[in-house]
Parts: sequence; structure tokens; C-alpha cells
Amino acid sequence: MKDFGSKVHAFGKALMMPISVIAAAGIFLGVAAALQNPAVTGEAFAQLHTPQLIIGFIRKVAGALFANLPVFFAVASAIGLAKAEKPTAAFAAVIGFIAMHVGVSATLAAKGLTAATTTAEALQKSGMDQTTAMMTSAEYIDMLGIFTYNMSVLGGVIAGLITVAIHNRFYTQQLPTAIGFFGGRRFVPIVTVVVLPLVGILLATVWPGIGAGIAWVGELIGKSGQYGAFLYGTFERLLIPTGLHHILNETVRFTPIGGIANVDNQSIVGALNIFNAALTSPGLIPDDTVREATRFLAQGKIPVMMFGLPAAALAIYHSARPEHKQRVRALVLAGALTSFTTGITEPLEFCFIFVSPLLYILHALLSGLSFMLMSVMHLMIGNVQGGAIDLLVFGILGGSKTQWWWSILLGLIYVPVYYYSFRFIIRRMNVETPGRESDEPETAAPVAADERTKVIISGLGGESNIEDVDCCFTRLRVRVKEMKEVVDQTLMTTGANGVNRVSDHDVQVIYGPQVEKIAHEVKTALGVA
Repeated sequence: MKDFGSKVHAFGKALMMPISVIAAAGIFLGVAAALQNPAVTGEAFAQLHTPQLIIGFIRKVAGALFANLPVFFAVASAIGLAKAEKPTAAFAAVIGFIAMHVGVSATLAAKGLTAATTTAEALQKSGMDQTTAMMTSAEYIDMLGIFTYNMSVLGGVIAGLITVAIHNRFYTQQLPTAIGFFGGRRFVPIVTVVVLPLVGILLATVWPGIGAGIAWVGELIGKSGQYGAFLYGTFERLLIPTGLHHILNETVRFTPIGGIANVDNQSIVGALNIFNAALTSPGLIPDDTVREATRFLAQGKIPVMMFGLPAAALAIYHSARPEHKQRVRALVLAGALTSFTTGITEPLEFCFIFVSPLLYILHALLSGLSFMLMSVMHLMIGNVQGGAIDLLVFGILGGSKTQWWWSILLGLIYVPVYYYSFRFIIRRMNVETPGRESDEPETAAPVAADERTKVIISGLGGESNIEDVDCCFTRLRVRVKEMKEVVDQTLMTTGANGVNRVSDHDVQVIYGPQVEKIAHEVKTALGVA
């Protein structure tokens, strides 16, 4: 069970690789969409051939990235869970993804289902009414030139997980001398080519039931309206300490649970996919459909990330003891600026999540309320982060139809709500937020930058205790042999905002956006960069 928990955390971390790419691509797409909007740039600019050609090219590149997300998730899943030889796992995942969909396609062909027979027009000629025909046609897609079920990102994840299971079992497999060349890591793609088409055949048999189940959950959430947005926003924050919020996010962003839209007889599934498709092909998706999708996206985060959490940071600073305010000011100022600008919140949240369950639950409920209220006010702001960049690119530059001003209004209301509620709880319940620790150390002062890597390794129990080092947006993720050798206080002197033990062998050290540089330095020191 503990090993399973560790794998779940590794899987959640792996999902961040494609998300980090599409978050950036989404910003480019949003800027391009704004520049092609005459309401933003004027009719004269919209008629300039060369600039519009360049902007259209950018949109096509970004659109191609979003169209191939299932492949990216297959590769990311394999890399994240591979025990070793990660490049081989990534290569095998691409092979496995293609082979699996070939198996699906062959099964569909055996049933007489092809791209030609499943168009809306062909289905109507066979006796279906127009709505049913369109919905049925949307269940299929051409993926990398292969006619298959439209499984979106979930199909990529399935291919990636099965491939990495094969990889971890066979990458050290030795074969008889005569065929020894095909042993070891070369054996993995061979097994993958044999197994994944069979998986595709099985998947084609059971997928209609799975798809119907997912669609039912999506319909249930859709019918719950603003309450569904509230539950999503609340649980997304509650899962932050575990890292499993990534899995919840990707489920909503890339499966029918986040919504379904039809564009040119192709089904677009998932909240983020729908929003990006609307940017790529303006006018083809009704605004009401896009609004239904964006209730799960950045618009619910903006009041919290830009206004609420910075106000909470100010409350933490004002509640610190006078002799510690200088240290706390540097900590919360960096976290507040990061949250305001980019929507990355862990550096601030880890200042109170573990020391006060009440503050943690209050923050989660206010986040859920923000998602619900933004849905009630019919905002239409997409993307994934929720900072000032998203507000500017996808809200303000998106024009009046996004109704972006409501997010600022709620944010201004959230400033006193967060500040006074946090300050009251911290002081009334004597919460040990930074600068209020009961046993404030006479311990070592923060280490110098040139000593930081050595101290991090020491705090993790030394080089011999470290099995693996990686990172996500804000966390150094380390697998250790003995958790008892990890010293939190030593790690805190290196600029960490918190230390989170997620299993008997997995520890996360919260550093914020600079974590990638820190991870590289640690890996280099360990000789694994």
C-alpha cells in the first residue's frame, strides 16, 4: 500500500511535464487570439497581411500541441514511473501509444466502423436522428492518422502506464546469446509492440462502457452547475499537500467530466481542451459552452491567487513577533509576488497548511466559493494558473465577453476577508505561522547560496540516503532510504518553505519557482544530472 502511494505521487508529478508545456503554449495562444480580435487591436491591424500570417502560424503551432496531448501524456506517464532507463521508457511509450490505437482501429474495422461510416451524415442516413448522429460521431477521432475511439488524454495515460509496467519488468531482461542483441532495454519496445495491440483490442471492447460512465459523471457535474464548481475548487485546494490535485485537475481539464463540445463533427472533451479549441477556432464553439468549461479553469483561482493569498501573507507578517519580522517579510513577500503574478501558491500555502487545519479548511472553502461565484457571474477566463498573467491574457485582452472585472471585484472583497480571518485565527489560536514558532531556534542562520547544495544533501540524510531526486513546479521531490535521517530544520535553513513527508520513503521540500535550479544543483552534486 505504501509503495502504491509512492507510485501515485510519482504519477502526479509526471503529469506536470505536459502541463508545464501547454500552460506556456496556452499563453501564446491567448495573446495570438487577442491580436486577431478586431475589438482589441482595431480593424486596421486585423487587415495587415504579414502580422496576421505570423499570428495565425503561432495559433497553428499551439493548436498542434493541444491536438496531440494524449501522446505527451503517454510519454510523461512512462518517464515519471520508469525505475531506470527513462529515455527507453519514453521511446517505448510512443510505440505503445501507436500500437494500442492500431489495435483499437482494427477492432472497429472488424465491426464495420470506419472514418467514412461514422460521420454524422452517414449515421443519419442509417436512420439516426441528427443529435444522436452528432454525439455518436464525436466518439471517434483520427489520432496520428489512425481511426480510433476518442479517448483523449486518458488513452495516453493508459498506454503510458501499461508501457512503463512492461519497461520496469523487462529492461534488464537477458536473452540467449544468439539473440542477446535484443535483450535488455531493446527488449522493451519488442514486448510493447506485441502487448499493446492486444490491449487496444480489449480496450475497444470495453471502452463504450467506460466512455458512457465518464460521460455520466460529466453530465452529473454539469447538472450540478455552480455547486460542481464549488466542490471542484474546494477539493483541488484540499489535495495540495498530497500533490494529488494534479490528477484531479487533469481529469477535469482533459476528460468529458470537464465538458464536451463538437467542432466540425469532432468531439472536444475536457474543460481546457474546449477553451483552447475556442481560441484556435474562434466562433466555432458557442460562448455558453466555453463558459461551462471555464468554470473549472483560471477564473476561479484569480481572486484567491492575486488577492486572497497575498492578503493572508500580510496577516502572517503582521502576526509575526517583532524580532522575526524581517525574516518573515522576505519569506511572505516572495510568496505573495509569485502567487499574484503566476498563480503558484505552494510557497505561501505551506506556511500555514500543516500548522493550522482551520486556516487550511478556510482557504479551501474560500477557493471553492470563488470558483462558484465566478461561474454565477458568467466569467469566461481559461488557462490553468490564475495569476495576473492569466487575467491579462485571457481576461482583459479577451474583451468584455470574458466579464473579467468580476474577478477583480471579488478579489478586492477577498483582501479583507483573508486578512482579518487569518489574523484573527492566528492570534486567537496562537497558530505557529512563520515568526511565531514556540521554540524559535537558536539554530543556524540561513546558509549561504554556495553552501546550500551541501546542506540540502546533508538534511536529506547524506548522499548514501538519497535514491532519487526530481522536482515539479515548486517542490523538490526526493526518495530516501531512511526517512528518520531527514532533518527538517536543516532543510529549512536552505530557504525551504516547508517539508512534507508523503510516504515512508518520499519527501517533498517546498522551495517555490526556483526549485528547478536547486534540483539541478543537487543532481549535479550527486553525479546524476
